[in-house]
Amino acid sequence: MRALLKSLKNMDKKFLITAAWLGALSVALGAFGAHTLKEYLSPQSLTIYETGVRYQFYHAFALALTGVLYKNYPNRKIQLAGNLFIAGIIFFSGSLYALSVLGAANFKWIGAITPIGGVFFIAGWIFLAMGIKTGKQE
Repeated sequence: MRALLKSLKNMDKKFLITAAWLGALSVALGAFGAHTLKEYLSPQSLTIYETGVRYQFYHAFALALTGVLYKNYPNRKIQLAGNLFIAGIIFFSGSLYALSVLGAANFKWIGAITPIGGVFFIAGWIFLAMGIKTGKQE
């Protein structure tokens, strides 16, 4: 139980570090898409890829915000919001990266994963709002 409570105390720092890495990865993936993939992907696939990068970047900022807010409002709803943002990046952006690079026509089933990531993003924002309203609990 102590280990769990100790890990919860550092959740704000974990979210901030993860946000920084995901933000850096967003910039790297965006540059890779603009300078390298542009030569290999169709305009439609490149647009799909860029959407993944854009939403990853937005939610890296959301995760950083979550880390800052968790420091002031440590509760499970804010923690869940951060975890949902991370899951959303993996499912939403990750599926878009896969779709664009692997080819949407050959791997249509991957497109079914994207809305799951979108639901994670929406739920993350809702839990963030609820967590702010709840205030300090731990």
